Amino acid sequence: MAEFPWPAGAATGIGSLPGTDIVEAQRVVFGELPDLPHLAELPARGPGADMIGRSAGFLVELPVQLYAGQWQVAPRPGKDLRRTADLLERDLDQLTEQGDGFTGTLKLQSAGPWTLAASIDRSIGGRLLRDPGAVRDLTDSLAEGLRKHVDEVRKRLPRASILLQVDEPSLPAVLAGQVPTESGLGAYRAVDGPDAATALRTIVEAVGVPVVAHCCAPGVPLNVLKDAGSAGVAVDLALLKDLDPLGEAIEAGMGLFAGAVPSTGSPAAGDPSAAGKRTAERVSTLWKRLGFPAARLPEQVVITPACGLAGATAPYAREALTACREAARRLAET
Repeated sequence: MAEFPWPAGAATGIGSLPGTDIVEAQRVVFGELPDLPHLAELPARGPGADMIGRSAGFLVELPVQLYAGQWQVAPRPGKDLRRTADLLERDLDQLTEQGDGFTGTLKLQSAGPWTLAASIDRSIGGRLLRDPGAVRDLTDSLAEGLRKHVDEVRKRLPRASILLQVDEPSLPAVLAGQVPTESGLGAYRAVDGPDAATALRTIVEAVGVPVVAHCCAPGVPLNVLKDAGSAGVAVDLALLKDLDPLGEAIEAGMGLFAGAVPSTGSPAAGDPSAAGKRTAERVSTLWKRLGFPAARLPEQVVITPACGLAGATAPYAREALTACREAARRLAET
C-alpha cells in the first residue's frame, strides 16, 4: 500500500472558521483536530482575510488592491496588501505559539491559480483569466509565493510536516467556459484540461510539499487534479454524481479528503458522537460501493466538513470538527 503524507485515521478542516478571534480559532483547531490541524482562516475579519485577498497576498511582484470591492492588479503595494500581510502575520504568530513543539502534519491553504485568475481584475479591466499570458505570470508568482509561505511555516514549526491545500472552487466553471464577464452578458473562453493541469502542476512542483486539491463545487475535474500531481483531492461528497472518476483517482493512488459533515447546521441538533457515527457509516458505505478493501480506508481517506465553516455558528463549527474526528476514529478502529 502506498504511504500517504498524513496520519492514518485523521480528520481535518477545510480552512475557514466563523468569527474574528484567531487565538480561539487556532485553539479549536489544535484541540479538535490533533492529528491533522490546519492554519485557521477567518474571512469575517474582512478584506485581506477573504479567500481571494488572503491568497493574493502570497503573490510575488504582483501586487493587488481593492477597487470598488473587487480585487485588481495594482501598480504598487498599498494599504490593502499591508492589511493582508498583517492579518497573516498575526495568524502565523498564533500558529507558532500554539503549535510549539508540534511534530505531526500541519495543513496550509491557498486559492489556486485558476480561482485567482477568475476572481482578480487586470488593471485595464477584465479578469486575469482573459489573458493567457497574465495567467502564466500569476501562476509563477503564486508558486514562488507559496514556496516562501511553506518555508516560513517550516521555520516556525521545524518539527512539523507540511501539507498544502490548493482551493479551486472556480475550476469547473473555468473549464466549462462559464466564468461570466463583468457585464454578465458573456463568459470567458473555456480552458483546456491539459492547460489547467499544467498550471496546477507548476504549484505542485514548486512548493516542495505534498498538495491536496480542494474543490467543493459540482463537477470536480478529478482527471485534471490527478494529472497535476495532487497527492489527494478534497470534495463535498454530497455533490458527487458519478463515482467512477473518483474510483479511478483512488485506484491511481490519490487520497480522498471526504467532505462528509455539513458545513452549516444548528448546535441544538448536535450530538457530535452520534454525528461522527453517522458520518463514519456514510463514508464506509461509499468506500464499499467503490469496491476498495476496508483496510485501505483509514490510510487513504481523511474526514472533513463538506466545505469551509465560515458560515456556521461557532458552536456548530466546533461540533462539526468534533464529528469529523469521531468519524475518523471509528473508521480507523473498524
